[in-house]
Amino acid sequence: MRSGPFYYTGARVLYPFFYGLSRWLAYIGGVMLVLLVLITCASIAGRELNGVLFWLIDAGWFAGAAQWLLDLGIGPINGDFELIEAGVAFAIFAFLPLCQITGSHATVDIFTNGLSPRANRVLRMVTELVFAAVLVLIAVQLFAGMQSKLHSGQTTFLLQFPIWWAYALSLFGAVMAAIVGVYLALVRVAEMLQGRALIPAGSEFDH
Repeated sequence: MRSGPFYYTGARVLYPFFYGLSRWLAYIGGVMLVLLVLITCASIAGRELNGVLFWLIDAGWFAGAAQWLLDLGIGPINGDFELIEAGVAFAIFAFLPLCQITGSHATVDIFTNGLSPRANRVLRMVTELVFAAVLVLIAVQLFAGMQSKLHSGQTTFLLQFPIWWAYALSLFGAVMAAIVGVYLALVRVAEMLQGRALIPAGSEFDH
């Protein structure tokens, strides 16, 4: 079969690229989560300190210093919930490509462990095709949602930043996940036709 070497070479060449891209996107998602944790801690600390400062003023203790700190803006971070909502959504989609390419989705292998290699290749192919279709659908729907928010001009309540910005961040990760999903689906189809593994099968979690 003349297409064999082409499938094999193409899959092997593209795999490091998609794997590296997925890792870097996951790193960005991790940085986002760290920033969100810092924002959450700072906002909680500011809220608690704000209450203490008002208590000091009411009690007449160090009122001048307490008022000075309040004037500096000591308190919860304005719009922290809006930032966390948008950031967490992006982080989720940022981790999806790496989860997809490493096969890190939760699986139940009670029955598949006893199947033949060919049957497992067919099952893996079907699974990847379904994943690819779902990821593409998610990306398309996110794009439609972003377009809707962009045209409506809707903004967040506190920070007043356009809601479509949050959609655009998530859309970036969703598109990357969809591209990786389609690549993996094509590779699994090629593997079934060739009857051999072309790229690593991933390391699924066993449950």
